[in-house]
Amino acid sequence: MNILIVGGGGREYVIAAKLRENPRVKRIYAAPGNGGMAAFCTLVPLKATDIEGICRFAKENSIDYAVVAQDDPLCLGMVDALKEIGVESFGPTKAAAQIEGSKVFAKKLMKKYGIPTAACECFDSYASALEYVKTAPVPIVVKADGLALGKGVIICESREEAAEALKTIILDKKFGASGESVVIEEFLTGPEVSVLAFTDGKTVVPMVSSMDHKRALDGDRGLNTGGMGTIAPNPFYTKEVAERAMKEIFVPTIEAMNAEGRPFKGCLYFGLMITKDGPKVIEYNCRFGDPEAQVVLPLMKSDLLTVMLATTNGTLDRTPVEFFSGAACCVIIASGGYPVSYGKGYKIYGIEEAEKTALVCHAGTKEDENGDIVTSGGRVLGVVARAETLSNAVDAAYAAADKITFKDAFMRRDIGARALKLLEG
Repeated sequence: MNILIVGGGGREYVIAAKLRENPRVKRIYAAPGNGGMAAFCTLVPLKATDIEGICRFAKENSIDYAVVAQDDPLCLGMVDALKEIGVESFGPTKAAAQIEGSKVFAKKLMKKYGIPTAACECFDSYASALEYVKTAPVPIVVKADGLALGKGVIICESREEAAEALKTIILDKKFGASGESVVIEEFLTGPEVSVLAFTDGKTVVPMVSSMDHKRALDGDRGLNTGGMGTIAPNPFYTKEVAERAMKEIFVPTIEAMNAEGRPFKGCLYFGLMITKDGPKVIEYNCRFGDPEAQVVLPLMKSDLLTVMLATTNGTLDRTPVEFFSGAACCVIIASGGYPVSYGKGYKIYGIEEAEKTALVCHAGTKEDENGDIVTSGGRVLGVVARAETLSNAVDAAYAAADKITFKDAFMRRDIGARALKLLEG
């Protein structure tokens, strides 16, 4: 089979690495891919959002199956466009991808079908939103409606901060069209859990739970990022919580999407918070999380391509999905200044040494004219280790990450610390 992966980050790297385990896979193309993926993929110089270009490429190169891994091409309708030219894909249609593409849509869906989430109000005018926050209890959360690279969520400790957040999103248009509407919701407290789930629109199969570390600096300080590291499984996600989440959130969400005429196929990401009242949805994503995929997929025992095809074909109920025991840890090595501004083009050293004991997922890398791997993004590499215990996985990930250097590189030193504290009592 000829496979096309749409995207070019650490998530796409680990998907490609997992797909190539299947002997049926003849060739993997990646649009645009990254410097590390070039070792086992054919890179296609097209933007992930270039629907017309990617469809043309898929047709001309006899693509048998596509994996649309990134949020914006999914929300723009990449899966629909590929299907029109006869190419099936892993991922939801444009209509189903709205569950991530519009927070207003997602909140109204949950409210309509009784899916546990934070109480909220939705606004499309600055004046009415400002009037609401003048009397709203604080802290409060203000969210831009559309996609905003994971940065359109502002936690406000005071009403003044909430008013400033509304100005930033609606008036200053910091997130462009994504801020034309806003969701204002209550501030929930409790441990956060990420659960990715395969679904064919009928059956839903949760994967191993994980814990993301969003802040840039140790101790959950600094700015929000796309994620500085992950561990799996998440010890806060107990068997009892998992049973409640399946019954109260996962199955009802799939049924709600069907009832709305938007059947969801692919990977549905549930961002949960375990409150005193049980698990509640913070957010949905219409694809694998990044960097959650980097710890979940290495723990997957079943063949990824087989499971993906089952989600497309509607046969997930007859397809085994199994995971290894043990744990995994991913440490992100980022460029100094991320997530604000950072340099690019710095040569990376030590990857081969790190790969002797860990999986190194390229994200913000490219190959320069000399054939060297250099930095090209904020989150540069994800160093992943698997072990029988979380403690050993964390130690192994850091031991490998410490072998990699480039100018201004930095990483958090406490990935997994909160989970280990819970496990150690």
